[in-house]
Amino acid sequence: MKPPAFAYYAPTNLEEALRLLHELVHEQQRDVKLLAGGQSLIPILNMRLAHPDAIIDLNPLESQLSYVRRAGQTVCIGALTRHYMLQDHPEIIRSCPLIAEAVKLIGHAAILTRGTIGGSIIHADPAAELPLVCALLGGSVTLRTVDGSRAVDTQTFFVSYLTTSIELDEILTEVTLPTLPPRTGQAIEEFSLRHGDFALAAAVAQVTLNADSTLADLRLCIGGAGPTPVDCSHVLTSLLNSAPSTEEVKDALRRIDDELDPLEDIHADAAYRKELAQVLAYRAIDRAWQRARAAPVNGTARDD
Repeated sequence: MKPPAFAYYAPTNLEEALRLLHELVHEQQRDVKLLAGGQSLIPILNMRLAHPDAIIDLNPLESQLSYVRRAGQTVCIGALTRHYMLQDHPEIIRSCPLIAEAVKLIGHAAILTRGTIGGSIIHADPAAELPLVCALLGGSVTLRTVDGSRAVDTQTFFVSYLTTSIELDEILTEVTLPTLPPRTGQAIEEFSLRHGDFALAAAVAQVTLNADSTLADLRLCIGGAGPTPVDCSHVLTSLLNSAPSTEEVKDALRRIDDELDPLEDIHADAAYRKELAQVLAYRAIDRAWQRARAAPVNGTARDD
């Protein structure tokens, strides 16, 4: 299969890319797609599901947009940082371990090698691991135009299926995420037909403990159960400031059913995906809780 014809541009720096995007979108009124890792865009083009007038290749900007930097209580990740770099980067493992754990589930070697964090977030598949993790952790994405930049909260950035709040003349340049707090554990659980495939459902959890080991904070986000990652944290507030039993946690998780609206397809119906989400949510919370118990009081290192 071959893509439709399009004009191809390869700017050599970010400023040039922003000027070119502005000109194509506003002055020439052309439909433009940005090429990063290409693991989603290229198949879409080959299947003729998109017919852009022009492609702007961002790969020449890798020296500007591929990095991991600690900035106070946040980690800043350049949009062109490849998945395999996130999996093994010492700062990610130390300060934002959920990202490293999620990347391992992406699976296939070609995607790990070529795929980028910015591309995954912009593609906004609700079953994908990195959008799900970003929705749970919060933080922000930086969007640049020729006129400046703006930061958008990652919990509101995802609008619907494969849709974000980015404008046509904007380029996502950076993802900023909070570092792992003290006495906190994180975990991701998913179920897919094969390792590396998109999950039928997924759950990510973050557990923070008080000094007496009761729950100080509990966050839960479900993937593959709606048009965007579904934040279910508010459903579990009754568990805070207590040390709930297994049955109490499972009973509280039954209430997430009303928050979920999964699609039905040849792989699973909606009822199965809801039940699966509950099971995965419990596993993620349980594993995050275990990690929180083992976490140092002052620090971000974790012990599996």
